[in-house]
Amino acid sequence: MAKDNPLDGLSEAQIRRYWIMKRTADRSKRIAEFQRTGRIISVRTEENRAILPSGPTMLPQDASAGIEPRKKGRSVIEYLLLGVEVIAALGLVFIFFSGMSVLRDLNNQARAALILPTLTPTPLVRAVVLPSGHTPPTSPGGARPNYAEIPEHLRPIVQQLENIPVPTPGPEQAIRIQIPALNIDAPVVQGDGWEQLKQGVGQHIGTANPGQNGNMVLSAHNDIFGELFRYLDQLAPGDEVTIYSNIRAYTYVITGTEIVEPTYVQAMDQTADPTISLISCYPYLIDTERIVVKGQLQNN
Repeated sequence: MAKDNPLDGLSEAQIRRYWIMKRTADRSKRIAEFQRTGRIISVRTEENRAILPSGPTMLPQDASAGIEPRKKGRSVIEYLLLGVEVIAALGLVFIFFSGMSVLRDLNNQARAALILPTLTPTPLVRAVVLPSGHTPPTSPGGARPNYAEIPEHLRPIVQQLENIPVPTPGPEQAIRIQIPALNIDAPVVQGDGWEQLKQGVGQHIGTANPGQNGNMVLSAHNDIFGELFRYLDQLAPGDEVTIYSNIRAYTYVITGTEIVEPTYVQAMDQTADPTISLISCYPYLIDTERIVVKGQLQNN
């Protein structure tokens, strides 16, 4: 069995001291051997005495017996460092879960923002009555918008919609109308509210432009503001209506006439082919109904 190493259990300083003493003892032994064989002259100096040990050389077993082994276990500093590491680890865990909570809240907010609110039906005023409705100029108070023909719960909305901005005119929009059979030559404006119809014939916003597929709805008054559409009832099938845009002119041919209630909004329904609808109040100075004249785009 191998002998135990005498250096086991010694500290670094104790091991260094041991090797210095061992080298000194070996050197002294060699010098003594050289002196015995006559290879060197023995000269004792103060330096030699300082280098040589004054007592017997400590053997490894003696050195190990006089040196206490290093105590096992952790020092106070090591325990403090361990506590700091534990606290840092707990802090990282807390930051991680806090970040996950914030991310979850942000995702919930994003999902909530994407959810569309429940839509509440909004009455479409223009789908309730036909345009150009007004009281006769001979009635008490004169001519004014006829809110009586509009359901009572929709009247405040009608008054608000009178100020809807009119879209900017484009090159394809109608700018003028000519009806040779009635000697009509008048401007066309966008919108068919009270103020727009003071300026001429109004095109219902959102209806087809001249020459395009769909129903182009035009209206004007029959007994106020120039009485532009006073004689619509005199139009006959085959009569022509010419609509001008900034690009070209389009000719429509009259196909029929009907007298309807103000609430007959089907007259403004869109069509698959290019058509036109001319609307005004009726009869003259009574204005309790509407006259609707229909036409079809003439093939060039």
